[in-house]
Amino acid sequence: METKKKRQIAILGSTGSIGTQTLQVVEEHPECFEVYAITANSRVDDLIAQARKFMPEAVVIADETKYEELKEALSDLPIKVYAGYEAICQIVESGPIDVVVTAMVGFSGLRPTINAIKAGKAIALANKETMVVAGEMINALAMEYKTPILPVDSEHSAIFQCLAGEMSNRIEKLILTASGGPFRTWNREDIAKATRAQALNHPNWSMGSKITIDSATMMNKGLEIIEARWLFGTPGDKIQVVIHPESIIHSMVEYADGSVIAQMGHPDMREAIQFAFSYPYRLPLDNRKLNFAELGSMSFFAPDAEKFPALGLAYESLEKGGNMACIMNAANEAAVAAFLQEKIGFYDITDIVHECMSGADFVADPDLETIFKTNETVLAKAAELIGKVSCRKTF
Repeated sequence: METKKKRQIAILGSTGSIGTQTLQVVEEHPECFEVYAITANSRVDDLIAQARKFMPEAVVIADETKYEELKEALSDLPIKVYAGYEAICQIVESGPIDVVVTAMVGFSGLRPTINAIKAGKAIALANKETMVVAGEMINALAMEYKTPILPVDSEHSAIFQCLAGEMSNRIEKLILTASGGPFRTWNREDIAKATRAQALNHPNWSMGSKITIDSATMMNKGLEIIEARWLFGTPGDKIQVVIHPESIIHSMVEYADGSVIAQMGHPDMREAIQFAFSYPYRLPLDNRKLNFAELGSMSFFAPDAEKFPALGLAYESLEKGGNMACIMNAANEAAVAAFLQEKIGFYDITDIVHECMSGADFVADPDLETIFKTNETVLAKAAELIGKVSCRKTF
């Protein structure tokens, strides 16, 4: 990789799964990348350790009650310390930053991403919810401010790589692969009784708790369908999901002549993170390489819509358009949080999402203000539904 100076990286959500793996990439290539800013929601001890190791210019903790602890722990270092969500939204605008890694969880990643785009920072997009709830508007902003958006999700990074040099050729379909999660082989009756611990036991990937539950319901794949629609300009009826339990092929692109190009590798998010940083170049990575002689067979299945209704909800929201994907996302965030707190059962998650999608106020042509209002309103509605389910205690 040819570079005159180190690329300055801001990591939103540095203590999460994507954030920690991003720091591993930086650590492996100190000649290319440098950490300018790191942020966390509430894991102050992890943030302190990261700050002392990587010596960023600034650190931000969203939980303002942790500010004094953070400031005191770093008082012997020349690191600027801030607290609060607004500070996260502002830090991305800092002049020296070249790339902002949006690894915050959920809807909270939207406003900082918008600010970073307006400041002309390249976006390494790990927060899929940004594109799910406001993809059309985000694309318009990125074009206006000439800001590149590079996917960090393994599936979308795979598609991005499969499209290299092919943009003038007609795409027949995008094929997103899914592991099938921990309940791929379970029947619906057993899935209905699944516990928090069972849902968090992903067979292939090490991820945060929210995305792991989304993987178990396959809502994560649903969100990825919508994200792919906006990242690659491909309509929903040309985006297909296939279950691939081995997680070796990360996604594929089929072209007009029937040729299919796939991107492959062992499950390792550092590959997608590093490619977003180094694009259009490739750098060495200390990872596990594929050995095709030892790989054996790979398997593929169609997803079971009855066992995993979240996929149908995602396609429905994409077809409906407007603020429907935002409605779906907000309801899902609330329901997943309730499941993780063991307030509701597994299938209550998609039941609550479906009910919110059926009853929320639909806006066909929303602006950003409408998106923020929709999120707030649906979270309140979902909380009401969760309260009713929790009181029944039938799960």
